[in-house]
Formats: sequence, structure tokens, C-alpha cells
Amino acid sequence: MRAGKHSLATEDREFFALLAEVIFSNPFSFDRERLERTLGLTANLHPDEHYYAAVIPRLEQCMAKLEKQGITTIKHVQGKDRELFEYACLFRIYHHYVDRFDEHIQHQIEHGDMPARVDFASELLADLMTRGFGETESCRYLALFFQLRRAYFFIDCELVGDAPCMRRLRHALWNNVFTADVRLYAHHLWNHMEDFSTLLLGETGTGKGAAAAAIGRSGLIPFEREKSRFKYSFTRTFIQINLSEFSENLIESELFGHRKGAFTGAIDHYKGVFERCNPHGSLFLDEIGDVSIPVQIKLLNVIQERRFTPVGNHESRRFEGRVIAATNQCLEQRRQQGLFRDDFYYRLSSDVIHVPTLHQRLQESPDELPQLVSLLIARLTGRRDKRLEDRVIGTIRRDVPPDYTWPGNVRELEQAVRRVLINDECRMSGTANRGELPWLEKLKQGELSAQELLGAYSRMLYTKFGTYEEVAKRTGLDRRTAKKYIQNEKGRQIAGP
Repeated sequence: MRAGKHSLATEDREFFALLAEVIFSNPFSFDRERLERTLGLTANLHPDEHYYAAVIPRLEQCMAKLEKQGITTIKHVQGKDRELFEYACLFRIYHHYVDRFDEHIQHQIEHGDMPARVDFASELLADLMTRGFGETESCRYLALFFQLRRAYFFIDCELVGDAPCMRRLRHALWNNVFTADVRLYAHHLWNHMEDFSTLLLGETGTGKGAAAAAIGRSGLIPFEREKSRFKYSFTRTFIQINLSEFSENLIESELFGHRKGAFTGAIDHYKGVFERCNPHGSLFLDEIGDVSIPVQIKLLNVIQERRFTPVGNHESRRFEGRVIAATNQCLEQRRQQGLFRDDFYYRLSSDVIHVPTLHQRLQESPDELPQLVSLLIARLTGRRDKRLEDRVIGTIRRDVPPDYTWPGNVRELEQAVRRVLINDECRMSGTANRGELPWLEKLKQGELSAQELLGAYSRMLYTKFGTYEEVAKRTGLDRRTAKKYIQNEKGRQIAGP
């Protein structure tokens, strides 16, 4: 049989075209149900760990029929039909190995920062090459398969919740990694995603870090066939830094590194986060809204030029990773105030993703609370325990008013879970007298000194806004003084009365 001389039958062509529309769409898309119904699948099908598995029986029937006709490789099909047949072959092979990809994800997590051997790689590559794909192309598809499964794992498992706002968030994160059509990504953008910066917006404690990690651990990592492993462990592809934690004097060193003797105390060479981020990784700049204008200019130049210079060094170095930034600040307001540069904002905002508050999530779906508690307990104890989950949820519902707004968001809920596990109760500081804080009660009784009052107020502002700069702005204090009051108040609360 001569290669490239066959066309697909009309019904096969139509099926493969619909199949491509399904498998390359966003798995968290609300349009998925329409696509599944178009293929004659079960209505309202919810993707389990093997999403789109329901198409496999029909796909196998179609492929078996083509094989009987002698169509076994992509070289046996011509024109546009070849592309459709390629997609079907790729999806069939991907689905065959999806369980083993899941096992490898867990194995790599246990293995840590050293890349783990992919035991099934030679078998998968052989299957691809048997279908007519070249060696280099097959290695790239293996990397893409692993990326697809890994992204689904981190987005689906780490960002739980059925509220519409959470489904929108997962949808946005998938698009951020692969675009709205994986074909566009696979053909044109897979090695250019470092040019697309991401900005995450949301209140303190909403989970911006989890969203950033889902993106950062889902990048494409090349496969090294001679070593039968991926070039990097995905545990090393995500680096984060909280910019509000560093003073103006130290922040450049933390970002760009420094050479020995660059300043007093620089007793050794130091690699900043830009240098530690590998070429296939992502750098998460948290609290980007707090940095000064001079630092914004330096960051803008690095993101635009892809080069940086360590403090005290004259040789620039290349940055090849992707930038993810986040803030709880209103950047529109800060731009109007001249505190955040427009050009820096536009460079960061290739994609802007809003992370919803816990209050919004619970308003849209009260069942969100048990799901979150279940996830938090699993993280704290290392396993799921239904009886323990029911006990914690029951205590929270007993002790926390149903209209409580959770100003600290998921971070506050996590501490509430810890409080229940320790004390078997959950008396929130914000629920006394329908939200009145204990220090306000002491204030009414005339029992607070001026220093205690300023410390408690500063601590409340820090809990709400999350940055020393915002506390300083609202109290009229300088940043260092505000930080001192907050830390002293925190220490006083730990020490007790």
C-alpha cells in the first residue's frame, strides 16, 4: 500500500472533527456538555480522573475499522484528513497511558527535586513512532502529554469547589497554560509562553499562591530520551517571593542576586530568584503592588529585555522563565495615584485572572465549605478522614455565624480548622458580639494605652490588607514603625494576658 493515498470516509471524517473539537477544548469549559452531547455521549458527563474517557469505545471501533482497510499510520492518510487522523492517534495513545502519567506525577512528588525515571517512556515513544511520528516529534508529544495531565492534576486537585466562580477560575488557569485551543499552543506557542506574563488579583488569603503554583508547575518540560526522564522535576519549576517582606535595600539582592563584597554583609555570592528560576519554570512575584517605582522600573526592564545584572556585578545574565505576579491592591487606584507605573502594569497583564473571595464562593455554593475543609484536613494530616471532616465542619457551623464574611478568606478558614483540631471549638475573633473585636471592647472600657491601641489597630489593618505599606499609609506611620507595632502586637497575643 502506498503512503498518503487514502482519504477518510465522510462519517469517519465527521467523527474525528468532532472528536478534535472535544479533546482540544478546555476541560473546565462550560461548553463541554454541548460538545459531549454532539458526540452522542451521556448528557451532563462530569470528567473524572480520565476526562473524556467516554469517547474511547467509539474511537476504538473507528480505528479498528480503518486498520482493516490498511490505514495504520499517519502516512497512509492525505490532505486535511491526515491532520484529523493524527489527532485521533495522539488522543488514543495519550489515553492509553493516562494512568501511568498519574503514577509518575505521584512518584515525582515523592522523588523530590531530582527528575525521576519515566519507566514507560520507551513503550510510549514506540507507539508514537509506529503510528508514523518522528523521534523528535514523539519526544515533544510525550512532554506535551505529561504537561496536559500534570496541569489537570494541579488545577483540579489543588483548587477545589463547585461554585461558578471557582469553575471560572479553573477555566482561566487552563487557558493561561494552554490557551483556549491546545492546537494553537502545540503548533505555535509551546516554546514561547515566557512572553506571556500573568497578573493574579484578589484579596489576601484567597489562594492566589495556589493558583500561581498551578500555573508554575504546569509548564512544558522537555523529555531527555537518552536518560529516559524529563529535564527538570516539576517540583523545581516554580519559585516564589513575597516582595513586601523585604526592605528597599535588600529587595534588589533578593531579586537579582549579588556578588561577594557588593555591600556590607555580602560575604558570599548569592543567586537571586531570577537566576534560580530554570528556563522552563515560572517566577511568582507576590505583592507586586507594594514595590516602589524604582524597583518597578528594574523589573519592567528585566521582563522586557530578558536580562538582569546581580548587585555589584557588571555582567548581565539571561532570564528565560515566565513571570506570574499577584497583588491584593487595587492597581487601578494605585496607577491613578502615580504609585504603579502604567507601562509596568501593561507588561504584566498579558492575562489577568481574578481569584474569588471565600465569601463569594460560599454565597454561590454552600457546599464549598465541606470540600475546602476536606482538602485542608488532608493537607494537615496527610490523608482523608470522613469522620474527622464531619466533626470539624459541625464545629465550624456551630460556632461561626452563617452570615460570617470570612475576611481572611481561605487562610482564615485554614486557621479555623487548626483551632477546631486543637481546642474542639472555633470562636472567631471577628464573631464576638456580631463581629466586634476584643480590643474594641477594652477600648470602650478605657483599658487600652495609646501604644496598645495603635498596635491592635495596626494588627487589624495588616490582617485585612496584608502589607506593612498599606498599614503605614492608613495610620500615617512609616513602614518600619508600622511593622514594629504589628510584630509587637502579634507577640503580645501569642504570649497571652
